[in-house]
Amino acid sequence: MQALKVYNTLSREKEIFTPLNYPHVGMYVCGPTVYNYVHLGNCRTFTSFDLIYRYLKHLDYKVRYVRNITDVGHLENDADEGEDKIGKKAKLENLEPMEIVQRYTLDFRSIMQIINNLPPSIEPTATGHILEQIEMVQKLLDKDLAYEAGGSVYFDVGKYNKGNHQYGKLSGRIVEDLIAGSRDLDGQQEKHRAEDFALWKKASHEHIMRWHSPWSEGFPGWHLECSVMSSKYLGMQFDIHGGGMDLKFPHHECEIAQSKGANDVEPVKYWLHTNMLTVNGTKMSKSLGNSILPHELFMGTHKLLSQAYSPMVLRFMMLQTHYRSTMDISDDALKGSQKSYKRVMNGLRIVKKMKYEANTDIAKDDKQSAEISQIVAEMYEGMNDDFNTAVSLAALFNLLKKINSIHNGLISVNVLDTKTFDLLKNSYIIFVEDIFGLREENSTDLEQVMNVFLEIYKEAKHNKNFEQVDKLRSHFKSLGVVVKDMKDKIDWSYEE
Repeated sequence: MQALKVYNTLSREKEIFTPLNYPHVGMYVCGPTVYNYVHLGNCRTFTSFDLIYRYLKHLDYKVRYVRNITDVGHLENDADEGEDKIGKKAKLENLEPMEIVQRYTLDFRSIMQIINNLPPSIEPTATGHILEQIEMVQKLLDKDLAYEAGGSVYFDVGKYNKGNHQYGKLSGRIVEDLIAGSRDLDGQQEKHRAEDFALWKKASHEHIMRWHSPWSEGFPGWHLECSVMSSKYLGMQFDIHGGGMDLKFPHHECEIAQSKGANDVEPVKYWLHTNMLTVNGTKMSKSLGNSILPHELFMGTHKLLSQAYSPMVLRFMMLQTHYRSTMDISDDALKGSQKSYKRVMNGLRIVKKMKYEANTDIAKDDKQSAEISQIVAEMYEGMNDDFNTAVSLAALFNLLKKINSIHNGLISVNVLDTKTFDLLKNSYIIFVEDIFGLREENSTDLEQVMNVFLEIYKEAKHNKNFEQVDKLRSHFKSLGVVVKDMKDKIDWSYEE
């Protein structure tokens, strides 16, 4: 099997994945800022890293997956000025900021569970690490890579670059261009240079989220939070740092600068970024009315949808696009994904029931065995090529054709040797359930099913076929259901 390769945003090429401390892997993914409901773009990013997490675990790496919750410090427009997004929402709704945090953190976790994303190993919050953030700010001040101005503390990009560093190397930004393209903002005059960024901000009078520090009563910078939490739980150097491509600059760029400035080492070996999600070929936007929330998709209540689509249909759709490619959602594409998802689930149901019974009278077919082995190899080749789920999924459908051919009697299971049969069965189940994270969804209404069986029960009773009546009652009882013969009707209830 070929080695796993990942596309490193920092080097701009695919590299063989070699963990810093084999078999252990440290992975940090920037989590949500919990001031609103999670949207489909967020779901795409976190599902992509869930697939990466699942595959690394499948390869027997011991993965510590850290995904933070940003509950303070993320200002409007990702800038160093303006209101805190959570504080602003709290004011609008006349609530405590932590009420906002609780509401949207619970929503985020609920949606992640619904689409079958595994929980991270650790899920730290920014407010839970204020002391560590103050310590890192002081460390940067002591190294003369930061300066205090008016109660706020800023990272000095100019001094950092003079130290043989390169601010902008991840995103490809050039400092001189950043200076030329900068706008004058309130409070910008505090900075020595336009490209400097906040490590600690003095809270204005109306700012409701604030903590004591040696410099002022204020709050930490958004970029600082992730540097502190990643290094605390994964060490000063770790393997994978992930997030959406919109975080490359300024967020991840600033993380590299302050982490390397504080600890004198390159913090991350592999930077991975997911691409954007569009709707009908257009970027999602509230103003365009094409921003679809997960619950609108699952209930079919958005105007762009003709029906409801289940969480697993959404997950399946995400598998069809490589994480670094733009993913487009449309009603037609969702319908296609729904059909394909059901085909995969039918295959899962079939393959789990398949059994191998040796028959020496039937000759083994080496060609069939070779084709199955090749298909399974292609499934792994896709995942080993920078987690290309689209390629692996296409190979899975080829394996499904073999499964259906055996099920329909077009290929005898006996032409396979035991090893090949086990490879076919186990590979399909493992990829569908463990790696792709798909699960069977039963949308059948129990009430409707019971109504059908009660009609059969009534007909048997009417025909005085008491043997069948007793048999049906026994079956119902084994399922925890009791049939109720009433004066004017027949009903059912759960057995109490």
